[in-house]
Amino acid sequence: MKNKLYLECFSGISGDMMVAALLDLGADEAVLKKALSSLSVSGFQIKISRVKKAGLDACDFDVILDKGHENHDHDMNYLYGIPESHDDTQEHVHHHEHRGLSEILTIIDNADMTEQAKKTAKKIFGILAQAEAKAHGTTVENVHFHEVGAVDSIVDILSVAVCLDNLGIAEAVVPVLYEGTGQIRCAHGILPVPVPAVSHIVTAYDIPLHITDTCGELVTPTGAAIAAALRTEEKLPERFVIKKVGLGAGKRAYETPSILRAMLIEDQSCEKNVERDVIYKLESNVDDCTGEALGYVLERLMKAGARDVHYIPVYMKKNRPGYQINVICEEKDIAKLEKIIFAETTTIGIRRQKMERSIVKRESAVVRTVYGEISCKVCSYADGSRRYYPEYESVVQACQKEQVSYQEVYQAAVASATESRKA
Repeated sequence: MKNKLYLECFSGISGDMMVAALLDLGADEAVLKKALSSLSVSGFQIKISRVKKAGLDACDFDVILDKGHENHDHDMNYLYGIPESHDDTQEHVHHHEHRGLSEILTIIDNADMTEQAKKTAKKIFGILAQAEAKAHGTTVENVHFHEVGAVDSIVDILSVAVCLDNLGIAEAVVPVLYEGTGQIRCAHGILPVPVPAVSHIVTAYDIPLHITDTCGELVTPTGAAIAAALRTEEKLPERFVIKKVGLGAGKRAYETPSILRAMLIEDQSCEKNVERDVIYKLESNVDDCTGEALGYVLERLMKAGARDVHYIPVYMKKNRPGYQINVICEEKDIAKLEKIIFAETTTIGIRRQKMERSIVKRESAVVRTVYGEISCKVCSYADGSRRYYPEYESVVQACQKEQVSYQEVYQAAVASATESRKA
């Protein structure tokens, strides 16, 4: 079973904090070190240790760079103060390594990592590339990373990908990112907090920001990209059990202790094999449409992406008999479905309702019968049982071809599916 991760980003999020939190959750250090030793990148070594943050014991992941690769990412005087001299700043920028996305993808492809870890790492860098391209008015292909292309950021992102894969994490809940205020120094000069790359990422991926009174950068571009790449849910389950807690320490010294808390959780808010999602209902009453017109609009709505359409007989004002049109759809399809309803019926208003629903897990399967192959919907339940529902169109095609009744084909498909399950 894949683990679900909850990230509590009340002190922000950065690459090293994320790696440390995952290691504290139990990610295998040996697996991580093996992957990092295979990188075609030099000038670094890692240190994994325990530190105290506000009296709390936390894991610390430190990428120690040699003099030629240092980028002063944890130098508070450089980030928020005045450098010792103008020449020192110029020298720092001159020696800073710039890498394009294609170079970084090659590093990932040649690393000793699982395919899933590589996929995650590439997704994170892809998000960063898009944000940097937008910030600098260029294309993803022409982006050359600065801080993100530095050795420590490459190590951080690949370490996050390896640890996530090692822990079997496929889902992550990230409700909000806490960010600071003020300005910060980087390769491009003095930038406002949140820096442009972070602003573009949270905008593109609809991640809420909560601005705190802390003067400083709490969310780094790497941290924002990691959150965007992992985030599958924005809300915690109504009920859940915390299986394990990991604390990852940050390096920068702010008024608020720099800690990222990560939790492995188990959703207990609904029964096993039942998922929840959000759906919309479009509803309208009509009393002067013909049956032919209603039949036609139903077909159009279904072809346009409606999940379901049905009519309910109702008595309207002045005791007129009419129909209530109900359309179940996803949010992305609302506009085009409403356009069809207005065009094809006489209604002048549509009510819209956002609804939560519980869904039994299902999958599609094809079973062999004496009448040929029949497509089925397979529903799985909490007690381990399954139910098989042959698809209508598939059954009808077999009936017409073999000249047999609907029930004969339907029952043959269910029997075949049940037998294959026992086998």
